[in-house]
Amino acid sequence: MIREVMWSAWEKPGLGHLRLAVRESGVVADGITLGVAEGRPFRLAYEVRCDAYWRVRATRVGIPGQSPKVELLCDREGNWTGPDGRVVTYLEGCGYVDIAETPFTNTLPIKRLGLGPGASADIFVAYFDGAELQPWPEPQRYACLEKDGGGGLYRFESLDGGFTADLPVDSDGLVLDYPRLFERVIP
Repeated sequence: MIREVMWSAWEKPGLGHLRLAVRESGVVADGITLGVAEGRPFRLAYEVRCDAYWRVRATRVGIPGQSPKVELLCDREGNWTGPDGRVVTYLEGCGYVDIAETPFTNTLPIKRLGLGPGASADIFVAYFDGAELQPWPEPQRYACLEKDGGGGLYRFESLDGGFTADLPVDSDGLVLDYPRLFERVIP
């Protein structure tokens, strides 16, 4: 399956494009985001590679047209290394990535956890704020509020920051609407 979707920002100028390839061998998400932060325009490119079970294996984040500013590899246990093999100890135990400038990364735990209605799970993510391009560990919680063949509704919580959002998703786990942040404009 190959899907392409676009989101627009709710309150500021912004647009995100995702090309998602899901194959038996794994998942590749390739995206670009244009937006405004602190009154200044920005561009951000990302690539997230997962195995067939939606476990993150590699993440690249940077400026389009340039070499990635951050390039990380992850084993199946949440241990991260740089491309040179050097261990990134402060991200140990982070099984997912969350790139603040795209709602795509919410799909990773939604697909991987496979939660049923009423179930929830606490996870750790390598959190990227695109302005910083320096990931840090962050605890989060996902809860499945509703689920059917056409999609579902999930509650996202940042356990450190206190931010909560209810996220409707389509049948592929891709966010339709992220209140106050993103709205899907092309299916």
